[in-house]
Amino acid sequence: MNIGEAAAQSGVAAKTIRYYESIGLIAPAERTEAGYRVYSTNDIQTLRFIARARGLGFSVADCASLLALWRDKSRASADVKALARHQVEAIEAKIAELETMRATLEHLMRRCHGDDRPDCPILSDLAGSLSRKDA
Repeated sequence: MNIGEAAAQSGVAAKTIRYYESIGLIAPAERTEAGYRVYSTNDIQTLRFIARARGLGFSVADCASLLALWRDKSRASADVKALARHQVEAIEAKIAELETMRATLEHLMRRCHGDDRPDCPILSDLAGSLSRKDA
């Protein structure tokens, strides 16, 4: 199948497939005599694997590690679990960061009158004008 069909079946954009090839995340596709890429069922399965891993927030480098582990039938599941644990820790850190951002914005919104006056603590904070005691 061509790259458009591979993109449709895998859920990975054609541009992203080309990128994954260029960085060596996936093997270069076979080519027709006219130079068109041709993808196999195994290629689609690999692209779906990557799409699922990326959807769970794994980096491209982590995807490469996961692909290597997936292909290695003598792998230790502990290695896979370690990568997953690291990803969960990264997600938890991101959640904490987002919660802090939300709390800051909620605090600033409570301080903002939201009326016709021009003064706005939200804009002042973004501009770095509020002192820490005012915040």
